[in-house]
Amino acid sequence: MKIAGLVSFTTIDFPGRLAAVVFLKGCPLRCPFCHNPDLQSFEGEGLKTWDEILSFLQARIKRLDGVVFSGGEPLMQPEIVSVIHQVKEVGFEVAVHTSGIYDERLKEVLADLSWVGLDIKSAWCTYNKLSGLPNEKLVPHVQKSLELLLVSGIEFECRTTCDPRYLTKQDILAIAHDLKTLGVQNYALQKYRTFEGDQNPPSDEAINSFFADADLMTQLKSYYPNLICR
Repeated sequence: MKIAGLVSFTTIDFPGRLAAVVFLKGCPLRCPFCHNPDLQSFEGEGLKTWDEILSFLQARIKRLDGVVFSGGEPLMQPEIVSVIHQVKEVGFEVAVHTSGIYDERLKEVLADLSWVGLDIKSAWCTYNKLSGLPNEKLVPHVQKSLELLLVSGIEFECRTTCDPRYLTKQDILAIAHDLKTLGVQNYALQKYRTFEGDQNPPSDEAINSFFADADLMTQLKSYYPNLICR
């Protein structure tokens, strides 16, 4: 298993829990707004071994509530199934941040999860523009992951990164309406975050434009009274 790093303590990545975050290498997507582009490649060695991570966690039993697996795309690595089960057996709750493209692997780990953050990149018809891969190779898998979560009873949120270079107010409203129609209860808007090497970053004004739009916020809150903005 290739592990890119560890955040020993967070209060924001696993709602309602004090957690550690394990970042895994590798992601087949090439989203232009990715804030961890250095984790996209699966090449090279990991910075930590799983044994090191497990020892760290065992030393923090009763001090942490949970463990988050993020990336990259954490469900890309097949070892994640047994690793999540180990963490659950140690006594931690487990969360996953995922793009949803590995729906079969999500199905394998659902019984051990307490929370999932599911990225929704755009409207289904334009997924290729924000993921770097053809729609037909991605959308059915993301939709299946969403279906699995909706019937699982597991707490989850869908979230969209608001990159003003690729999404409009109308796009956000369409995504939110579609998800609400499907039965999603928790939706989050995430600000685009610039990163080292960003070749064409939007202005701060453009980044904040979605969140400063009172009409947009009002409409979204009519769908999601507890709309999350971060």
